[in-house]
Amino acid sequence: MLIGDVARRSGVSARMLRHYESLGLVRPTGRTDAGYREYSDEDIRRIFHIESLRSLGLSLREVGRALDDPDFAPSALVDDLIRQTRARIATETRLLTRLGRIGATEPAGWEDVLQVVALLQALASPRAGERQRAALASVEAVPVPVEALVEAALSEPDPHVAGALRWALAYSGVEGLPLLAAGLDAPVAEVRERAVRCIVEIPDGAATALLRDALAHRDVVVRRHVALALGARGVAAAVPTLIDMIVEEANDVDAADALSALATDPASADRIAAGLIDRLTPGTVDPSARRRLTQALADIPGDRAAQALRALTGDGDRAVALTATYVLTLRTAQDGDC
Repeated sequence: MLIGDVARRSGVSARMLRHYESLGLVRPTGRTDAGYREYSDEDIRRIFHIESLRSLGLSLREVGRALDDPDFAPSALVDDLIRQTRARIATETRLLTRLGRIGATEPAGWEDVLQVVALLQALASPRAGERQRAALASVEAVPVPVEALVEAALSEPDPHVAGALRWALAYSGVEGLPLLAAGLDAPVAEVRERAVRCIVEIPDGAATALLRDALAHRDVVVRRHVALALGARGVAAAVPTLIDMIVEEANDVDAADALSALATDPASADRIAAGLIDRLTPGTVDPSARRRLTQALADIPGDRAAQALRALTGDGDRAVALTATYVLTLRTAQDGDC
């Protein structure tokens, strides 16, 4: 078969076939009387083998080794090709993500494109100061897409940069909430905590609803952040978790403050007092927890809390009794001032 026929049937151009011949990859086994190259069936099979190996990403040099070296082991080369392909896919995916984020900003001109690119690059900078400046600048004329802000916030270890990113996300509104909600289910604990810290700074009803759902989260750290935030927003459903925090001495001062804020509502005050009193039963928690619970009762208004404190002045734990006596003295003084 002449070179033109081979080119038509194989899809490999005559020019490429001559290149293969110059490299020694495939040589026509015959010549016509007029001196034209003539390819045998075996030559054509070799051409198809070359093209098949090239489709896997092998270089022509690697193709030659694979076909001619009897000791050639394909496994190592295939593993290397897998690594190269994955790296190339990752690079292309990052490029596609970046292009999508630039497109999402609907740039009016190339100046806008360049500003977004510069901010995206700065958010990925190894220097914390540069990342922080990019986060603060992201709310200006050409904002960074919220997907990039969420990605940066969920991976940011520096507390100052993280604070700037949370501020930028709060400024952007509820657009990032679905991505932050997904972050709550991340396999890495640090990412889950960063996600909830971002959510609690978004002052919106949708964020509050998301936090309510997260009160039952499997991660206790997430639940504690959620409870403090909901307490500040006046959501009484946070009360049991806040009381647990006092018992467990986990941000117990903040938890007591949140309970005090919730207790400004009389109905909530009775519920909070009942919850604290229930956990004060001797033998249910350790003595230090009982002292913290007694202190927490100090800022809960109403008769129920006052009656409990009076009963605790005779508690068998002297520290609890003294704490209750002191707290009652303060409450009496405050009532007198009123």
